[in-house]
Amino acid sequence: MDGCPVPPAADRIEDVRDRLRAPAAARDILDLDGLNPRVQDIVLNTPGARELIASLADYADLPAGPRRIAIACAGGKHRAAGLTELLARALRDRGRQVEVEHLHVHLPRVLKTPATSSEQETTR
Repeated sequence: MDGCPVPPAADRIEDVRDRLRAPAAARDILDLDGLNPRVQDIVLNTPGARELIASLADYADLPAGPRRIAIACAGGKHRAAGLTELLARALRDRGRQVEVEHLHVHLPRVLKTPATSSEQETTR
């Protein structure tokens, strides 16, 4: 293996690293995850998040829409998990049956070290 993550099996993969700022700038949520309503609120109020959720929900409603959508970010703990929960809620509100699977929400958060931005350090 070359260290590159393997994307999940999905009809659409949405990588939000460059689209939405990391909510971890709010220091009081660092040890929380996207399953927490506080984190979801911060993610939802991030510029572009509401539009992304609406776009993905509309896409999922298409007759030939995706059966499985994956949302990815740097660590999978805040943005991806929060957006996934928010999207699932939006789809359920539209009468859709939704199953959610989080791949990384349980892992410790990922922080970039000041020495080099290409190396990552896991802390708890």
